[in-house]
Amino acid sequence: MKAMVLHATGEALRLEQRPLPVPGPGEIRVRVEACAVCRTDLHVVDGDLPPGPLPIIPGHEIVGIVDAHGPGVEAPPVGARVGVPWLGHTCGHCPYCASQRENLCDAPVFTGYTRDGGFASHVVADAAYCFPLDGFDDPVAAAPLMCAGLIGWRTLKLAGEAPRIGLYGFGAAAHLIAQLCRWQGRAVYAFTRAGDTGAQQLALSLGARWAGGSGEAPPEPLDAALIFAPVGALVPLALRAVRKGGRVVCGGIHMSDIPQFPYSLLWEERQLMSVANLTREDAREFLALAPRAGITATTTTYRLEDANTALADLRAGRFQGAAVLVP
Repeated sequence: MKAMVLHATGEALRLEQRPLPVPGPGEIRVRVEACAVCRTDLHVVDGDLPPGPLPIIPGHEIVGIVDAHGPGVEAPPVGARVGVPWLGHTCGHCPYCASQRENLCDAPVFTGYTRDGGFASHVVADAAYCFPLDGFDDPVAAAPLMCAGLIGWRTLKLAGEAPRIGLYGFGAAAHLIAQLCRWQGRAVYAFTRAGDTGAQQLALSLGARWAGGSGEAPPEPLDAALIFAPVGALVPLALRAVRKGGRVVCGGIHMSDIPQFPYSLLWEERQLMSVANLTREDAREFLALAPRAGITATTTTYRLEDANTALADLRAGRFQGAAVLVP
């Protein structure tokens, strides 16, 4: 198989030819049709996260066809299209798993970080942590749903019933969740890098009521703000934009340091929260909602061999929506 492999953080991925992986007990092998490129992949490559095993194949927004079963696996069947997400396995017995909070598992496995991921022509995954994608006929469009969509959905759930939602960082996750918010009847306010008219125009085309720079004040107070950009300086800006009792939810796995800010921004029962990973129930919920809401991913495709270019373009903000690798 072909794979783009990270051998040392801070280095470019290397194209390699490897033997086809053999699925073990409880596992399936998936022929990758598409793998979206997530900002978390950048954090893995750049070394922003605690060190994981190396070498590693990044990628955790995987859509593909099951082509082999490991011992004990009967479903999903060979030939079925499935999605493989960030959460690759959990222990099943720690206090968090026992209380339906497997996203906080004490001994998790993460696709593309602690086990090989989808920047490859094939990937092995735990069958119990993959999701059937019956009815999702376009693998490129479905790939960003597997993390940008799932984490976006979990972040939105933590915001509660807020009718006025601010989205800070209008990239892969925000452009999907904006569509879901509008389908739910919420008002969306999009915050981008200063002068990023492309992202602002995309937000308005997807039904946002307002779009502007992250340093601007929205035309009315927000009930909640979701932060998807890994920029700690956005936290006090978002707290300033939400009403009394409002929530700010940080949806990323990594963020630069949050600067000092006055207590008055948090006072009046504003809440600051974070999202960690996802649960399989989050995925089942979102994948059932996405077709009903008519969510459509805006994508830019790259060949697998061009993964380094895709990562560089993501880092520089040179496309709208999501980048997707196609083997």
